[in-house]
Amino acid sequence: MNYQIFSDGACDLLPEYISKHNIEVVPFYVTFDGKEYLKEGEGIDHDTFYLKMINEHLVPKTSLPSVQDYIDKFIPFAEKSIPIICITITAKFSGSYNSACSARDIILESTPNAKIAVIDSTLNTASQALFVNEAVKMRDNNISFEDTVNELNNIKGSGKIFFTVGSLEYLIKNGRIGKLAVLAGDKLGIRPTIIMKNGDISLGGVSRSRKKSLESVLSNIENFFKKPENNKDDFNFVVASGYNYEEAIEFTKTLEERLGVKCDETIKTRVGTAIGCHTGPYALGIGIIKKSSIFN
Repeated sequence: MNYQIFSDGACDLLPEYISKHNIEVVPFYVTFDGKEYLKEGEGIDHDTFYLKMINEHLVPKTSLPSVQDYIDKFIPFAEKSIPIICITITAKFSGSYNSACSARDIILESTPNAKIAVIDSTLNTASQALFVNEAVKMRDNNISFEDTVNELNNIKGSGKIFFTVGSLEYLIKNGRIGKLAVLAGDKLGIRPTIIMKNGDISLGGVSRSRKKSLESVLSNIENFFKKPENNKDDFNFVVASGYNYEEAIEFTKTLEERLGVKCDETIKTRVGTAIGCHTGPYALGIGIIKKSSIFN
């Protein structure tokens, strides 16, 4: 093994993928009462999390991994002189990147020969999952630590998410509405199409029904690939959902038929608590990222 790959919990990769590909995940925390904080994947699972939102109408909050969380995860590898590549959610959404950087700096004071690269992915959820997967492919193909870090920084700007949510309720209540604030107020029934790139979100359209909002997601990604500079063959695709996993399976089939692409079936992902707190139970969307050119 050339190096150890880390990610924070915002990559939303499922345990089976994480275990199979030997990834270390530093989880976020979630609370429903502002007092008890549970680690994602350890103290609470996906279904329990979403059913509390659906059945009990609770609005959860998240807390980022602490500096100590990262230190505890990094130290065993640093002491064995195993280089570390740590990928975090966009720094525009969370302080996870800063926590990881602080942990790296503290470890380097006592272990100056440790090699720790912390990368702000500028991504989250499905696109971050694809980004981590590119790192896995490079590691497994014996690409060096330095070349992998350079290539990851080269491709991260190509990552995007096209997604919709059940309503604006959770984005508003958790203060993540940002540029979409114009839709707030009494318009919670609107289902927006949201596009995220370079850590920023923009509006791709609004719909009054789930069917139309999913169609809007597909139309937006089709329009993206109609631009001559965007070749769909250069990208990897994955679909991620919140509570309704079966809906994601059907949506994946529709996406593949409409665009003539194939989602990577080896990437197992589902919108987790770090993102689900803000998007609500019914987020569904498409993550894309350019394939690494290092293999060409």
